[in-house]
Amino acid sequence: MQIEASKPWNWLLFPFSSIKAGADGLYAASVGHGVYHIDAEGNWDKLHAGLPEWTHVNRLQLQHDLLHACTDSGLYEWNGDGWKNDGLNAPCYQFRKIGGTCYAATDCGLWTKAGSRWEKAACEGKRVFDFLNLPQYLIVAHEGGISLYDRFMDDWAHFDLQTSVTSLVTFKGHLIGSSDTGELIIGDKKGRFDRVRFGRPFLFSVLSKGRDVYACTDRGLFQLAMIREQVTLLPVKLGCPVTDVDMQGDSMYMATLFQGIQSISM
Repeated sequence: MQIEASKPWNWLLFPFSSIKAGADGLYAASVGHGVYHIDAEGNWDKLHAGLPEWTHVNRLQLQHDLLHACTDSGLYEWNGDGWKNDGLNAPCYQFRKIGGTCYAATDCGLWTKAGSRWEKAACEGKRVFDFLNLPQYLIVAHEGGISLYDRFMDDWAHFDLQTSVTSLVTFKGHLIGSSDTGELIIGDKKGRFDRVRFGRPFLFSVLSKGRDVYACTDRGLFQLAMIREQVTLLPVKLGCPVTDVDMQGDSMYMATLFQGIQSISM
């Protein structure tokens, strides 16, 4: 895919917040300038119908060939012709469909939908940024830290980390997160968490792609590695703030703040 061709006139001015690779091209979300589709020939097309003007898109999700936009004005689904609100009007930060159940992280807690209606599921009154739905645990990242629901014990545990946790992954058995202050949150498997800063990079988020975990930072893209039982960061692409990545085949696509959408071969 030649994503360098046929750019919009002001593409370099767009801060991009999210990227998703699909069978028919790329979907890229900009901050305040909507969502774009980039086809195999590198042509850009704005997907604007139905999305409120100047909407900020926090994350895109592409699952079961359905594109969702988590925005500051709610959750939207692209139907091929336009965006349709999916029933949530609160600011939304994450969406996933797992089995037959939809999950959404919002400004007013974690919500679920198994049929036609959204219902409050957890962390009511808290701003929820991300979540993990594991076989035994439901783990929620929110403005106060992390909350964990043990399905076997039918019990919640809450970890006050004195910071907002904005993304979550698992890595080598550890629960890993990012904070709104640019730190890496590392669980020790015993219910305690360390807040670690790796020099000058400010972490925007952590995310899983296949078996690998990546950290998006203001200094570039890094891959998480375990060296001598310590989590560390290995550089993948330096030189520009990377906000999100996705992979398709042997290519990795990166959303950046100042240098548009970039790709590298893996």
